[in-house]
Amino acid sequence: MKKIGIIMGSDSDLPIIQKAVDTLKELEIPYEVHIYSAHRTPVEARDFALNARENGFGALIAAAGMAAHLAGAIAANTTLPVIGIPCKSSNLDGMDALLSTVQMPSGIPVATVAINGGANAALLAAQILAVEDKALAEKLDKKRKDAAEVVLKKDAEVMDRL
Repeated sequence: MKKIGIIMGSDSDLPIIQKAVDTLKELEIPYEVHIYSAHRTPVEARDFALNARENGFGALIAAAGMAAHLAGAIAANTTLPVIGIPCKSSNLDGMDALLSTVQMPSGIPVATVAINGGANAALLAAQILAVEDKALAEKLDKKRKDAAEVVLKKDAEVMDRL
């Protein structure tokens, strides 16, 4: 199975990344996590992206706040799918990161999840891998079914109570 690369711009993004890691662990998807900054370690970020396919990655997740150029910098150096997680900051509640992540120029796509959307980034990466992995697709189907059952159980409880 291909692995998922997770890059965060700073260790302050770790709580968001933890949600992605937990989701990948639950689905038994191999992953690697690194801290590379688009601005402070651009050579390392570029090298990681340039070599990601050869190193066995099937999709990449990049999380950053504020200017949030990390996902775009990674995407500029690979044709692997890149999923950006804009991270909330104290200044603009993550809107700056959201806009920096989602507003990519034509030809350099970055799929973008919600602000602090670590779990959804991991699920999207898993869905990308599941295109060619039937066992993973079945795990995702089961996860979706289990989530629906939880909602329906809560619905029944509310109907009984009210």
